[in-house]
Amino acid sequence: MGTTTSSRNGIDVDRLVATVEAIRSDPALGSFTFSASSTWRDGTHNVGRIVGFTHAGESDASRTEGFQLEGDEPPVLLGNNAGPNAVELLLQALAFCYAVGYVANAAAQGIEISALEFQVDGDVDVGPFLGLEGPRPGFTAIRAHARVSSPNATREQLTELCSYVQSTSPVRDSLVNPIPIETTIDIV
Repeated sequence: MGTTTSSRNGIDVDRLVATVEAIRSDPALGSFTFSASSTWRDGTHNVGRIVGFTHAGESDASRTEGFQLEGDEPPVLLGNNAGPNAVELLLQALAFCYAVGYVANAAAQGIEISALEFQVDGDVDVGPFLGLEGPRPGFTAIRAHARVSSPNATREQLTELCSYVQSTSPVRDSLVNPIPIETTIDIV
C-alpha cells in the first residue's frame, strides 16, 4: 500500500508538518547560514552569485548549480539597466518572503490559494548615499499590498493569515529590527 501525499498550493503539506516537527524536537535543525557574493564588472554593474548554504552546521549539496544575478542602476543613477538595483532586490526579497510564507501557511491551514500577488514599493532619498543631506541612506517607508483569491477561505481567514505572515517573515523581521553587521576588507 502506498502513502498519500497531501499537496496544497504546490506545497507538500506532509513534508511541511514533518519539517516543523523535526525542528520542534531538535531546534538546531532550524539553523541556516545563507550566502551571496557580488563581483563588480563596470560602472554600477555587478554580478551576484548565490551557490550553497549551510543547514544545521552542514553544507547543503542540493543545488547542482548556483544562481547568477545581474545588478545595476538605472541611467538616472549612472547605470545601464543591466539588472535591478540593490534596493529593488531588497523589495523583491520581501515580496518573495511574504508569498512563500502565505502559500505555505495557507496550505498548513487547509486554505487553497488560486491567485496571489504582492506589490512592494519603497521610498528612498539618495542624497545621503551621495554624501548630501537627507533623511537617511535607506528606505524611509515601505508599503506592501497583497492581492489574494481563495475558493475556500473567508475574508477574515485571509486577512488573519496576512498578519501572521508579516509577524513571521524573516525578511520583514530583518528590515524592522537592527541586525549586527560586521564588514571586513582585504587590500590586495
